[in-house]
Amino acid sequence: MIDQSTLQRYIHKAEAELRQNILPFWIAHTVDRERGGFYGSITNALVVDREAPRGALLTSRILWTYSAAYRRYHALEYLEMARWAYHDLMTRFWDAEYGGLYWMADACGRPLRMRKQVYGQAFGIYALSEYARATGDEEALHQAIALFRVLEDHSHDPENRGYFEAYTRDWQLETDLRLSDVDLNEKKSMNTHLHVMEAYTNLLRVWDDALLRARQAELIEIMMERIVNPHTGHLILFFDECWRPRSDHISFGHDIEASWLLVEAAEVAGEHRLIEATRPLAVRIAQAVYEEALAADGGLLYEATPAGIIQSQTEWWPQAEAVVGFLNAYHISGEPHFLNAALRCWDYIEEHLVDRQYGEWFRAVNRDGTVREHELKVSFWKCPYHNGRACLEMIQRLEAL
Repeated sequence: MIDQSTLQRYIHKAEAELRQNILPFWIAHTVDRERGGFYGSITNALVVDREAPRGALLTSRILWTYSAAYRRYHALEYLEMARWAYHDLMTRFWDAEYGGLYWMADACGRPLRMRKQVYGQAFGIYALSEYARATGDEEALHQAIALFRVLEDHSHDPENRGYFEAYTRDWQLETDLRLSDVDLNEKKSMNTHLHVMEAYTNLLRVWDDALLRARQAELIEIMMERIVNPHTGHLILFFDECWRPRSDHISFGHDIEASWLLVEAAEVAGEHRLIEATRPLAVRIAQAVYEEALAADGGLLYEATPAGIIQSQTEWWPQAEAVVGFLNAYHISGEPHFLNAALRCWDYIEEHLVDRQYGEWFRAVNRDGTVREHELKVSFWKCPYHNGRACLEMIQRLEAL
């Protein structure tokens, strides 16, 4: 049995990692003081590509991270970073004519890809609502609501429920719907729906609206009825518009992340039937990840098919989400192996993913613990949101124990 002093020690570990490594790193190394915004590419050795494109996704995730940190700690440097990100999001990526956020800008802030990826709009809602929550900024709240309304006007599928993936600047459905080169060109995906649900959860914290509540309940039901495979406990990744599955790949990081985001969504919605349905489902998902993806050293394997593991590296974001997902499963079930798993996952992070020389976390390590040096420390996708949030969640959840 893990005692109180051990829990307190892990709280201190998470807080030190957050406040002495993750948050200072992004302030010190990523802010482009000359042109505004944030550098789009930095290597593990802190070599900056000043001309790399910038993404609304990275800015949104920085905005969420520093808003959440400011809400907890009230440190002015976190507020300054959040304001910098908020200004960047509004000046580089906000489409005042058609609504929504552009996907990508060049290093000088000129729009580079003006497509409207629904996944990107979701992170805009998530970040703006957190900034409003932390600061009371009414304009940021109005902008989060505007993004919600533009999604409901253009992306929601009234016939089959859910949301389509991607649109042109003026909100015509794209022919190439892929979020990235590794994704399938399908009308609907787990990933987009997971993060729209996450965004609507946060918006509901600061804006109680009947349509928002209805859509949030719909999203939770879609996750439970369509996206989670009841036989395996894994999430199905891609679908056609009628929710016919188009993939058999398993993403363990998304599984464990969804396990706790589902419960959070139901709890914030405050619907008893959804809370009662999501809690045992979260434990079911976490157990499948525990049995199939958690290595003996505490590392979380990356991807599989029904035939077995196909990618065994450990990446920063699934490892961070595993800490939270296993803590959530322990809180619901009381099963001690989940608490042990969460702390083992954290130990793995400290031993293999934290960069003791240059700061922050490596994006990924191989099974033998060697760093995948070709992966960037800062990029379009590598951000402070997963690991920063994991630290905040770990602190709060261990304090509650």
